[in-house]
Amino acid sequence: MNILLTCAGRRSYLVEYFKEALAGSGKVHAANSISDAPAMLAADHTFVTKSIYAKDYITDLISYCKNNQIEMIVSLLDLELNILAKHKDDFKKNNIFLAISEEEVCQICNDKWKTQAFLKVNDFLTVPMFLEVESALKSVSEGESSFPCFVKPRWGMGSIAVFKAENEEELKVFFKKTKRDLHQSYLHEGSQVFGEEDVIIQQALPGEEYGLDVVNDFNTDYQTTFVKKKLAMRSGETDIAITLKNEILEKLGEKLSKSLKHTGNLDVDVFFDGKTPYILELNPRFGGGYPFTHLAGGNVVMAYIDWIRGENFNFDFKADIKSLKSFVIKRTND
Repeated sequence: MNILLTCAGRRSYLVEYFKEALAGSGKVHAANSISDAPAMLAADHTFVTKSIYAKDYITDLISYCKNNQIEMIVSLLDLELNILAKHKDDFKKNNIFLAISEEEVCQICNDKWKTQAFLKVNDFLTVPMFLEVESALKSVSEGESSFPCFVKPRWGMGSIAVFKAENEEELKVFFKKTKRDLHQSYLHEGSQVFGEEDVIIQQALPGEEYGLDVVNDFNTDYQTTFVKKKLAMRSGETDIAITLKNEILEKLGEKLSKSLKHTGNLDVDVFFDGKTPYILELNPRFGGGYPFTHLAGGNVVMAYIDWIRGENFNFDFKADIKSLKSFVIKRTND
């Protein structure tokens, strides 16, 4: 079995996880628009692609998969998910399985405004969100929300163009700056569909931050929820975390699974005060916090391989496993 990780970027650890899971029974291919990405150095074979927005991006991917007997594609970038999801049938016709959610699910997760609407309709707790400064200030004046709040791209990732406003003056300045920074970043092309409503204002959430990996199989049936408490963050990603068992958060994951019907792994950001969980974001892919799940026995990568083979998989997740990320420097000409 050969697997292709698209938009692989810096996720060299995921390349290694898939290689370990295959154990010599197949090759791991990495695709990326930049050849000098760390994941490209770790892969068995590599494919330098055009932009995900190029007209022939999909046909190039299908051609590469056919020429290299790729059975499964796993995308590692939010911006690519909607593009691939639109073409699921094209890949299926060529016997290539896309291990991603349906287009509607990807849209709900990637568009933070749609995420909030989905959470409200399905009775999940979240916090006030606004598309205009005036609406946010009106809500604050009426006591429905309060500072501090975060200003961020409506369709963003990591910490790109994200600012924390402590008062009205900062909110107005950061709203304009987020729009300017967004239009100068690689998020701009994907955000154009929103027109002027491409920035959101979101009240800061109460409690401590947790990460969930909510796992469905490839039939969108619920399997399990892995819980991690985030102990340190860097550039929007978890740097240090500890795994734990928590019935409230595990039930939250199960409810999310059955409401959203996603495929595979769902990365969820939650703020939790010990009693009440508030959901911040949903990412229908392997997130930056997945390694903490993996190192504690939540081997979703191996599950993907077993499921594509038509086999069942039993997880062996352990609580109280603390892990941290570190930098590894490699020469590109070795």
